[in-house]
Amino acid sequence: MHTVVMGAGRSGLAAARFLASQGHPVVLTDQRPGPDPALETDLAKRGIPGVWGDHPLALLEGCGELVISPGIPRSAPFVAEAMARGIPVVGEIELAHRAIRERKDGSRILAVTGTNGKSTTTDLVAHLLRASGLPAIACGNLGTPLIEAVQAAPAGLVFALELSSYQLESIQSFHAEGAAFLNLTPDHLARHGTMETYRTTKLRIFERQTPGDLRVVPAAHPEWWQDAPGRGRTARFGWTDCEAWCDGPGTLRLHGETLLPRAELPIPGDHNVENALAASLLARHAGASLPGIRAGLRSYPGLAHRIAFCGEKGGVKAYNDSKGTNVDATLTAIRALPGPLVVLLGGTDKGASYAPLREALAGKLRRLVFLGEAVPQLTRDLGDLPHDVVPAFDAAVGAALALARPGDQVLLSPACASFDQFDNFEQRGERFEALVGAWSRSQEDSHA
Repeated sequence: MHTVVMGAGRSGLAAARFLASQGHPVVLTDQRPGPDPALETDLAKRGIPGVWGDHPLALLEGCGELVISPGIPRSAPFVAEAMARGIPVVGEIELAHRAIRERKDGSRILAVTGTNGKSTTTDLVAHLLRASGLPAIACGNLGTPLIEAVQAAPAGLVFALELSSYQLESIQSFHAEGAAFLNLTPDHLARHGTMETYRTTKLRIFERQTPGDLRVVPAAHPEWWQDAPGRGRTARFGWTDCEAWCDGPGTLRLHGETLLPRAELPIPGDHNVENALAASLLARHAGASLPGIRAGLRSYPGLAHRIAFCGEKGGVKAYNDSKGTNVDATLTAIRALPGPLVVLLGGTDKGASYAPLREALAGKLRRLVFLGEAVPQLTRDLGDLPHDVVPAFDAAVGAALALARPGDQVLLSPACASFDQFDNFEQRGERFEALVGAWSRSQEDSHA
């Protein structure tokens, strides 16, 4: 019996490679016309045959299990036919979970889902554990597939695992010792059909929990989780007195203990306070110490290119939100910072109006700096606000840092793609951080 892996993205490739490494017959299939030469060579070396351009039903003959990538719905014809034939259909997460449990080495899983904030919370959980001297890795939907992390993992590792609703559709025996459901807003309805289906899919993260496990949920929205499956112990986070909360004066508290003032949290915004509270509950459950959690919260820089603090001088702080490639993302970044703000906007225009930024900027704008190919559109939509036009990226960053006054934040959140001056948003963000680093290290005080 062989296993068919459907989808040659990162998750599917990781699953196929894992199965091949275990000596299990595996066939990879993808709708793309064919692999690039490097992938073709890699698959050949591993003895993984590939079927490209289609998913012929003949692959299901002698198939013991079908492993599908998250982007493939269970309603897809090839998947539906497999299920009709009684062939088990799982995702890479289920495959990896089995491998973890077979190790019997004390490894544990702390899983995170929700519409927003999953990546930051997952990454922060691993950071807090490491700050307490515990081995941990962040993996799953945010980057490294779980099965890839398992193969390289030492004994006793804690897997901080981001799970999307797509991944949760295809779990069976999956069990997390700690799991968090952060929030719920409309998303992926083209796949799930209704908000209720989307919600119940998210709640599957809890379904095999036992009384010794932890279920982390938002205090403000019990209607999201009160009917959650599983038997985990509930711990809430939020803005009212509960297991993890931020009180009126702005102090984060965990099980009645003071963590830190929110002003000492490097990642800005109310949404990140909630992420920090949820992450603290999970990390504490897995053995992180209170001093370790406090130190980890103070030292966490945020995910790369997502409202990430990257330097300070003379009372001016700089934040890299290069991943803010559309207006909605930039709105989130602007709302997350207290201001006054000097905001760098521009790059490759996507055709949307920049006018929605006005309301978020009201009362907290120091100055805008327009750059890149989108200068005409930015000028059209926001040109009556205080601004400078500096088309070249390096010069624009220098101008923004020079315009800022003590107490200001300089924010790169372009609301545009990066392709006019960079290959991708990561390259743009790295350049911004390099320029900020040079500025913050310079001895000359620009405010003198």
